[in-house]
Amino acid sequence: MHFTLYSRSYCHLCEDMLNALNALQTPEKPFTVEVIDVDADEALVAKYDELVPVLYGDLGEPELCHYFLDEEKVRAVLSK
Repeated sequence: MHFTLYSRSYCHLCEDMLNALNALQTPEKPFTVEVIDVDADEALVAKYDELVPVLYGDLGEPELCHYFLDEEKVRAVLSK
């Protein structure tokens, strides 16, 4: 499983979401997280600026959550 987290470096909500997400990882359900800095790309700033952090499980699907981790949605994705 792979998650994508749109984030920025000075965002405490982003750090909180990443920490909460990583706390859900178990040896039985390992995953990776790619953290993308929205401030590195003007198109990403335009899309996500006021929403960060934004978490995706599959970039082809709707976002799982933004601002705060939706643990129920993440656990549902991990159980697939």
